[in-house]
Amino acid sequence: MKSNNLLWRWLGFVFVLSFGALGYLGWQIYQSAPPIPTQVVTTSGQVIFTGEQIQKGQQVWLASGGQQQGSVWGHGAYVAPDWSADWLHREAVALRDLRAKAIKSDPAALTATERGAVEAGLKEEMRTNTHDPATGKVTVSDTRAQAIREVGAHYDALFGNAASLDQLREQYAMRTDTLPDAADRAALNAFFFWTAWSSVPDRPGEAGLSYTS
Repeated sequence: MKSNNLLWRWLGFVFVLSFGALGYLGWQIYQSAPPIPTQVVTTSGQVIFTGEQIQKGQQVWLASGGQQQGSVWGHGAYVAPDWSADWLHREAVALRDLRAKAIKSDPAALTATERGAVEAGLKEEMRTNTHDPATGKVTVSDTRAQAIREVGAHYDALFGNAASLDQLREQYAMRTDTLPDAADRAALNAFFFWTAWSSVPDRPGEAGLSYTS
């Protein structure tokens, strides 16, 4: 009898310890969640996305069965890409090409030193955290804004009905006009950008650790 009581006590201790640890980690995750900016703006003051668009974009993604059509931060199905990683890659490539063209019209003609400078500048720009806690704004360069618009145009066409992306949609097992409403596609772009952005810049005071680390 005493042995059974001891086992029940140990079981209760394990339950309390396990759920306590889960509660603490959940609280930590909530406290450390990436900030949703009030606006994403350019250095020249142009508004690219708003916080309302980002939040609406998440709702659009979920309502359209998004977790069965690709993933975000690794959560979801893997028939289509992880949209956070896909956006980040496309944006980085577009920004790199724009930076290269600013040096020479033909990026292939760049010297090794120039290519190194482009790559270093790209990394620095992407990793720098420009979120202002006072205003809630995230600021990007005008060049990066152009890269964001290029990626946004791709996603607008992909989730719309552009015939040029029929083959890619087939590879992703996506239907044409997944999001027929242009406002929904714009909001989805805002959400995808935010998921990509939050996985790159350093947390305030924690060099080398992004919001999603």
